[in-house]
Amino acid sequence: MSEIPRGRCETHDGDTHLLRFTVDLPHPAAPVWEAVATADGLREWLCEADPMEPRLGGLLTLHRLNGDTVVSGRVTAWDPQSVAEYTVDPPHGRIRFHLEPGGAGGGSTVLRFGNEFRGAREQKLDTLAAWHDHFERLAAALDGSPTNWADWSADRWQELRELYARDDAPWPKWEP
Repeated sequence: MSEIPRGRCETHDGDTHLLRFTVDLPHPAAPVWEAVATADGLREWLCEADPMEPRLGGLLTLHRLNGDTVVSGRVTAWDPQSVAEYTVDPPHGRIRFHLEPGGAGGGSTVLRFGNEFRGAREQKLDTLAAWHDHFERLAAALDGSPTNWADWSADRWQELRELYARDDAPWPKWEP
């Protein structure tokens, strides 16, 4: 797999999922914040954000650049340089980016990410794979290689989807 650690999922009430990723990025907080909290930054690895009002309560519309998905919502938490949270139309739910200083020297950033939504098991697996793929794209964008959405394919997403599905498979029945 990649250098991005696998995401984890907590499921409650059968269909409410909280996905979590912790990603260590070898970049200072300022460019990471730019990538997760500005329209220009999001376009390089996630989606187009237009409109995007960077403030608590601000309007937000996210346009997927490799498909026709469009979701609208609001900025539901905003602490500049630290927390950007967006709550958007179902099925995407609440998406939270929390930045913390990395190791000594301030040259790295820890991104703690959460995505809470309601959906079936299949959607949970799809979403884990999608975010993992996006965080690989975020790391590449921060290293100077933003995503060329015209060349996007689902191959990497499918590979990740299969890995998450294998990890999530129920234990086989034990028979004596």
